Amino acid sequence: METKKSDLIRAFVKGGILSPADLLKIMEISQSLDNKFVLFGSRQDIMFPSNGADEKKIDYAFRDIHIDYELGSDQSIYQNIVSSYIAVNVVETTNWVKEDTYHFVIDNFDYKPKIKINIVDPVQSIVPLFTGELNFIASREDNYWYLYIRDPRKGNIVECWPKLIFSHDIAKVSKALEELILNFQPFGMDELFVILQGKMRINYRVISEKLKYPDSTFPYYEGLNAMLNNQYWLGLYWRNNQYDIDFMSAASKLCQETNVGKINIIPWKAFIIKGIKASDRIRWEKLMGKFGINGRHSSLELNWHLPVIDAEALELKRFLVRELDQQDISTHGLTFTIKTKHDSFLFTSIVIERNTSLENTERYNILYAKDFNPNKIAYLTYARDVKKEIIPALLIELSKMYYRQLNPEREKQTEKNKEEKSGIVVSSYQCSNCLSIYDQRYGDATVNIPPGVPFDELPETYRCHVCNSPKMYFTAMTISAKV
Repeated sequence: METKKSDLIRAFVKGGILSPADLLKIMEISQSLDNKFVLFGSRQDIMFPSNGADEKKIDYAFRDIHIDYELGSDQSIYQNIVSSYIAVNVVETTNWVKEDTYHFVIDNFDYKPKIKINIVDPVQSIVPLFTGELNFIASREDNYWYLYIRDPRKGNIVECWPKLIFSHDIAKVSKALEELILNFQPFGMDELFVILQGKMRINYRVISEKLKYPDSTFPYYEGLNAMLNNQYWLGLYWRNNQYDIDFMSAASKLCQETNVGKINIIPWKAFIIKGIKASDRIRWEKLMGKFGINGRHSSLELNWHLPVIDAEALELKRFLVRELDQQDISTHGLTFTIKTKHDSFLFTSIVIERNTSLENTERYNILYAKDFNPNKIAYLTYARDVKKEIIPALLIELSKMYYRQLNPEREKQTEKNKEEKSGIVVSSYQCSNCLSIYDQRYGDATVNIPPGVPFDELPETYRCHVCNSPKMYFTAMTISAKV
């Protein structure tokens, strides 16, 4: 029988940080319910099927660990706190934001949040900045944070709190804002600020500079890698997001034996163990070998965000990875989301979105983040209503766009060099709706137009092979060259 999201137990791992002992206990709970695996969620939580167990049995099983849980629901009542704790000593981070900083802020939460809260460093790019409804983002001033509020009822527009907030105040500010957001109509930012001033004393500091978004380059998060403190971190990923309980239990025990204090879950449905001593590397390599663990997937395989338990999304991802792999195309730095439902919030560079307005058809829209940076929370449509088989070609076009915009000056010089070497004037035309290009050198094989046919000679019935826009929507792009 197919598992549904409403059948899952969801363990809230605050900040994505838990001890090996607690992870081992969660594995034992899942195994006691006749499971052979656990799943990771995009909010750094752990999930596994309840298999019809009653809540008393589950509550009894969780009694020995300080981790909250929620029993199956299509709409979660509670939410996990997400943090970028994992980034410390793994990638570049803000210098004052240490592991202890996250522990202090998270430990101050004495309630179970009902709205999504992010506590993140803007320099790192492992953990998205704005996937929470309350997003506390480290400033360059010690122990002060920007607060960006994202209200789904207001179209997911992100608004910045008027002042920086002190680390000690994050938990109480979150609690007060949650009450206001859940119990009242949407407030304007200024109204919320005034209301909170009347409710409590908060240590504020004036915002002296705007938040600088991190580069969109996404780090490789798998394998055994050197940390910034002469130790090692190990990242592990399963294609189907079904993490074997026997392996996870063995990894938890090895952490305990080698004095690794914490295990970290990341939003990309994977986990990272950091603080491995050089002398213990061989033990981890042997453990991975014993269970047949592959620790070196390509970045093309890794950088996808899929809904939990979504067979359609998983199958589409497998198809796209196979097709793109055959093309030897680079996607390093890009991230991808497959969206099959309306309620998914986007935080990746490129989105393959099921066209839910068309019943019983496999048609998709392709979107990409402005500047390919998902932290800008603005998505542009590249193509609409395309068949599954066309998607790989569109992703290749988008990846080329991405690399062009990374270094526009170099791209201009490259084009200039090409111009100096040739003498033919080549006319290309670009669709103004989806940015795909008709180039007379190649024609358009999708509608049997051979190479060499100028755009002006195309029939007036010609339409864009990507988004079906009429010929009138194409604009000229002229490149001069010498033979």
